[in-house]
Amino acid sequence: MASQALPKIPILHLSDDALTPGTAFRLSACRDVCHALEEYGCFVADYGNLSLELHNQILEASDELFRLPSEIKMQDPNSTEYVGQKPQFPLYERLGIVNATSWDEIQKFTNLMWPNGNHRFGETAHSFAKLVAGLHQKVTRMVFENYGVEKYCDSHMESTTYRLRFYKYNEVDENESKIGLPVHTDKSFTTILHQNHVPGLEIQNQDGKWIGFEPTPSSFLFMAGDAFMVWSNDRIRPCIHRVMMGANEVRYSIGLATHQKSVMRVPEELIDEEHPLQYKPFDHLGFLNFHISNDYKPRSDSLIKAYCGV
Repeated sequence: MASQALPKIPILHLSDDALTPGTAFRLSACRDVCHALEEYGCFVADYGNLSLELHNQILEASDELFRLPSEIKMQDPNSTEYVGQKPQFPLYERLGIVNATSWDEIQKFTNLMWPNGNHRFGETAHSFAKLVAGLHQKVTRMVFENYGVEKYCDSHMESTTYRLRFYKYNEVDENESKIGLPVHTDKSFTTILHQNHVPGLEIQNQDGKWIGFEPTPSSFLFMAGDAFMVWSNDRIRPCIHRVMMGANEVRYSIGLATHQKSVMRVPEELIDEEHPLQYKPFDHLGFLNFHISNDYKPRSDSLIKAYCGV
């Protein structure tokens, strides 16, 4: 009897040349994107626009950033989104840049980390953020088109903010816990992750099985967050994931998380008998504060329902 094949995260090829508007290929790609987000909450985007040079540069920038002394990284957590040295997440460390598509914000962060300047880091972070923001905009527009609500897409984009986050997971000793991050969903609208060669990220499918992610230099993991579930009126599921470290190497990943500045409402076109309205108007910043006030409960499926459920 043949063994059952292990489930895999869908892989979608999303180069600019292949997604010309109005073509049959684009229509098919829009359906594939939505199907993946509905079934898995994520997909692997093979994005040829990312050069091997920029892939190497952003990983080198991550390594340079995390090698800074702790007192530098911890000096202003509100400005840098610093998280680290937590007993519940001993392997995990994070730094972030709010509004990372803005060169001024990149410079502000860079000058805080390197008072004497580090133009190479700033250029690399800004180039990477802009490229990944382009991927986010492309995929989000595909989702809006597929659901027939593309008329709302421009205003949605105008309300989007981008947070570039650098993550480090230290190698583990055989006597240490291998949990890099426990089971959770992101509180963002979307998160797009790129990483080095060290595995560890796992996705839970609807059958409860854990699926590993095999990174490549041209691949991103495009994940839906809780806010995407709200906007889609429960059509799209947030990606349930965790990080389990099994290698004796450091894992670096870089994520671009999106949030909405304005109050978000479920499009009326996404409300029908099969999908009755599930959420009140959604204040994304208010939800983030609500999440913090609930002690960052990692999974908390009911947290979003408690905040804005009908």
